[in-house]
Amino acid sequence: MTVPVNPLTSALAQMQSMAAQAASDTSAADVGSGAATAGGFAAALKSSIDKISADQQKAVGESQAFELGAGNVSLNDVMVDMQKANVGFQFGLQVRNKLVAAYTDIMQIQV
Repeated sequence: MTVPVNPLTSALAQMQSMAAQAASDTSAADVGSGAATAGGFAAALKSSIDKISADQQKAVGESQAFELGAGNVSLNDVMVDMQKANVGFQFGLQVRNKLVAAYTDIMQIQV
């Protein structure tokens, strides 16, 4: 049984499109285009974090419904949604770790 990884696929597609957009920007001296790219990254990051949060809230809601004996919620659905929320959280955690590492590397550059 395979678990759909739509949040991961979506985040990867967003990152690839932002990389393609950054590569197509030829005027590095234009401050406006850098601000637009940074805003696009911030919006994509916020969207991904919101999606992770929504997945976690959905998983908790379904597990509570299952515990209360709701007939329309199966154990399989609860387990799959909990795993999807966990994978999304781990992905977000790794992105955060990479961003912190990149920030640290940039701050250590001697000018």
